[in-house]
Amino acid sequence: MPSKTTITTKILIGMVIGLLSGSLINAFGKDIAFIQTYLVNGLFYVVGAAFVNALKMLVVPLVTFSLICGVCGIGDVSVLGRVGLKALALFILTTAIAITLALSVAALIGPGQDFANAQPLSDFTPPPAPPVTEVLINIVPGNPVQAFAEGDMLQIIFFVIVFGIAMLMAGDTGRQLAQSAERMNEVMMKVVTLVMDFAPVGVFFLMAKTFSEQGIGLVMPMLGYFSAVVFCLLLHFFGTYSLLIALMAKLNPAVFIQKMRSAHIFAFSTASSNATIPVNLQIVEKRLGANNAIASFTIPLGATVNMDGTAIMQGVATVFIANVYAIDLSLSQYVTVIGMATLASIGTAGVPGVGLVMLAMVLNQVGLPVEGIGLIMGVDRVLDMMRTVVNITGDAVVTCIIARGENALDERVFNDPSAGIITEIELPHKKTHL
Repeated sequence: MPSKTTITTKILIGMVIGLLSGSLINAFGKDIAFIQTYLVNGLFYVVGAAFVNALKMLVVPLVTFSLICGVCGIGDVSVLGRVGLKALALFILTTAIAITLALSVAALIGPGQDFANAQPLSDFTPPPAPPVTEVLINIVPGNPVQAFAEGDMLQIIFFVIVFGIAMLMAGDTGRQLAQSAERMNEVMMKVVTLVMDFAPVGVFFLMAKTFSEQGIGLVMPMLGYFSAVVFCLLLHFFGTYSLLIALMAKLNPAVFIQKMRSAHIFAFSTASSNATIPVNLQIVEKRLGANNAIASFTIPLGATVNMDGTAIMQGVATVFIANVYAIDLSLSQYVTVIGMATLASIGTAGVPGVGLVMLAMVLNQVGLPVEGIGLIMGVDRVLDMMRTVVNITGDAVVTCIIARGENALDERVFNDPSAGIITEIELPHKKTHL
């Protein structure tokens, strides 16, 4: 491809070719042993899984150094506290809106009512969900080294924020460490560049593997549920986010959505909020004009605690499973679902497929049969890709709102169509203090 082709275009081409290739294999090569053994479960699986592992490799060090730079870039503990409280409040607000919207739409559409009789359709056995008290206690790491080794993002974020605050309070020693963290962050962004050079190839194999196994036709028996989730995702994406961007950030929603395209394509391809952190960080800073100090703090935090798309899936799936098993949900149960899905989204790791485990927790709480999850497992991978797009968009929306409120958003960058258009993932600008 020409050297001026943007990374977005390359990834989009890889995604489309992978989708078409996978769909053709699903349609015509499903029973051919050679194709299944050496292509689908061989080449496609190995390269796709290796690419995802390479992305996961980036997450912990990138979040660590990025958050330290964000905390130190904000430079004032009181401002940091204000930004943190704003971020959490907005994340909880958007998630609560998402789940309420999903329950309302699902109650009106009634997906699952046409199922003649329900029966256990899966041997899916979720791990027991921890009580809410344990989730809250486990935010504080008993062993930070173990948290880093296991990639427990909530515990890592908690420790790094506390460590960053201590750096601010340590004077010259803290400033020297902050400078070292900035240099490490630049090196990590160079590692991101190396991995992202292979993104179009990795995305092709991921899409080819997914659609060679799933196939477009798998959606048809579950069209009611699938359509309800997609409708809610689109409504939240174009409705809620556009209103928030227009009213709270005073920015043009159409420009915002257009500039987020690279992150959307990448999120759809990987179905992982965490894997999309480096792309989302760069888009928010260089394309949308948010100050790096704000973006470095809110984007990694949002990828861990802000899961609007997952909350929407949980809301629609709850109503769907209740309809399938002919169980009427009371108003108090609907309120319980809203609360549980909001809390569950905070405890949901930004990796593919984890939404099903959190859904099991919500179903248990309102007394619905967990085996009903077997009904939706077939189409969940495709929906997972779509809801990841919503998840990362919510992170960018909240970042822009906070940056606007803190006078840390460059509107000239936001309104410049060519700002931040790149052919690769570049190094970040020099960190600036608010």
